[in-house]
Amino acid sequence: MRPEELLRCAEEAMQRAYAPYSGYFVGAALEAANGEVYTGCNIENASFSPTCCAERTAIFKAVSEGVREFRALAVVGGKEGEITGLFPPCGVCRQVLLEFCGKDFPIYLGEGGGKYKAVTLADLIPYAFTAGECMQNEGE
Repeated sequence: MRPEELLRCAEEAMQRAYAPYSGYFVGAALEAANGEVYTGCNIENASFSPTCCAERTAIFKAVSEGVREFRALAVVGGKEGEITGLFPPCGVCRQVLLEFCGKDFPIYLGEGGGKYKAVTLADLIPYAFTAGECMQNEGE
C-alpha cells in the first residue's frame, strides 16, 4: 500500500479518538504483511495512566487477531481532529513496535495537506532494547 493510502486510513481512525482531556486526536494505521490494515486511535482516561495510544491500539488489535508481521505504520494527529503537525509514536509505542518490527520498519508521519515524513523505527529509537539483545545476555 502506498504511504498516502495508509495515511488516509490513519486520518479516518483519528476521527474516532476519545480525547476529552487533551483535545489531541491521534490515529494510526498499521499495514500487516498479509495486506490487512489495522487502525487505532488514542483513548484517554481521567487518570491518564490507563490511556492507550493509537499506535498500540492498532498493534494490539492485530496481535489479538493472530497477526504479528507488519509492513508499515502511518500516524497522524492534531488538536480537535485536525492534523496540526507531526505526531511520532511515544517511547512506550516505540518499544512495543520493536517487539514485532525490525529497526528498518517504515513509519510515515503525516503533516497534513498530503505531506508526510518517512522515518524508520531505528530513527525514532536509536539505542533500542530488543528481545534478541535480552536473550543474548541470558546465562551471563
